[in-house]
Amino acid sequence: MRASSEVVREHWPEYLMEAAGLGLFMISAAVVTALLEYPHSPLNRLLPDPVVRRVLIGIAMGLTAVGIIYSPWGKRSGAHLNPAVTVTFFRLGKIQGLDALFYVLAQFAGGLVGLLVASMALGMAIEHPTVNYVVTVPGLDGTGIAFAAEAGISFCLMLVVLIVLNRTKLNAWTGVFAGVLVAAYIVIEAPLSGMSMNPARSFASALPAHLWTDFWIYLTAPLLGMLLAAECYVRFPGARQVLCAKLHHQNDSRCIFCCNYMH
Repeated sequence: MRASSEVVREHWPEYLMEAAGLGLFMISAAVVTALLEYPHSPLNRLLPDPVVRRVLIGIAMGLTAVGIIYSPWGKRSGAHLNPAVTVTFFRLGKIQGLDALFYVLAQFAGGLVGLLVASMALGMAIEHPTVNYVVTVPGLDGTGIAFAAEAGISFCLMLVVLIVLNRTKLNAWTGVFAGVLVAAYIVIEAPLSGMSMNPARSFASALPAHLWTDFWIYLTAPLLGMLLAAECYVRFPGARQVLCAKLHHQNDSRCIFCCNYMH
């Protein structure tokens, strides 16, 4: 068995790619939200309907997710971009413990750095209450609904990813399925919880905003939902073997995971 230092020395590029991936996602989220929600933005005045603006934000973030997943770095790191995704693949035996730890640390660090970069670029706009560092907080229906909604959308996303990822005729489209769900959730579910599904994404916003309202929801509900989806998947009659932890595997980038693809 290789020493821990050797694993880290070999796999650090993937860790940095994970950090950069979530960092870019946070920059996109902050910029798109500011362009559409900041009252002094021309787009905000041009599009007075909040539902239309939320649809556009959903489309933009779905495309951002797809772009990162299919980018050269996303193809190499697997584009988890989310500690709950990484922990779920660890539970499924697809990623070693040390790699999982450094992926999670990289995701938290990368998301925060991305949000801070966006803050410097956007200035006062990101502090305005309509943007507020794109924080995720429960909607008007309360904490219980927000928790259930976060767990539910996380469950559905991971279940879809596992079903598509482990079918050879579909797995090249896993990133598209994930991106479509991200877009749909922002449009439909965001009023309930802010639509996070991602502890690192919520942390990246909460820290600079100094707003930790019901933050425990965003630490626990995504993890609970995704782990439950994994349990359901492996116990479902006829479930396929979990092949790999990469959201897009059929490429020429190296794979650091416990991979069962035939090469």
